[in-house]
Amino acid sequence: MELISFLIDFILHVDKHLETFVLTYGAWVYALLFLIIFVETGVVVMPFLPGDSLLFVVGAMCGVGLMDYQLSVALLFVAAVAGNQSNYAIGRYIGPKVFQWEHSRLFNRKAFDQAHAFYEKYGGITIVAARFMPFLRTFAPFVAGVAQMTRSKFSFYDVTGGALWVGGIVTAGYFFGSVPWVKANLDKIIWAMILLPGLFVLWGALKTRRKAPAVAGRN
Repeated sequence: MELISFLIDFILHVDKHLETFVLTYGAWVYALLFLIIFVETGVVVMPFLPGDSLLFVVGAMCGVGLMDYQLSVALLFVAAVAGNQSNYAIGRYIGPKVFQWEHSRLFNRKAFDQAHAFYEKYGGITIVAARFMPFLRTFAPFVAGVAQMTRSKFSFYDVTGGALWVGGIVTAGYFFGSVPWVKANLDKIIWAMILLPGLFVLWGALKTRRKAPAVAGRN
């Protein structure tokens, strides 16, 4: 319970914890940040670790001189790309074993073929867009591996999405993190970065479910 409480507090007050870590341990913060981003994107069971909010706070700290901007972007970009590659590799290893269950309703050859076709057609935009959505960011590369998405295609969009995600959010924090209004409302901004993408995905899922019966009725 204490670990869970600490993780929740770390996620919601990542700015304070990160600043304390920098002032106490100095350059070791780069190793910590690399580990967090790598695990958050590379281990399918760790989607709850901070991502967007962490990158924004890193940018803000770079803006006030507590961290190096270029080093932070480069290091976290590598962590994000390597994390996705790890997640993809895990999914690619597990996929063939799972889809051998021919009598399963969910995991059978037909389901695999459908998932593979989807990721071959829409996998690129899925991998890039998922970078900006908590939870989906962790699961999308894993499912791409399970669906055996072409590795070269996955890698291209992994690098593209990683560059946009890390570069975009760290840069936003760099330029806007020190603005008085942003500093005064950072806790609310962190909540928004956690909740709004999730609500958007939920709205999309509900909209899709409502359309499905209508389509079935017309058929």
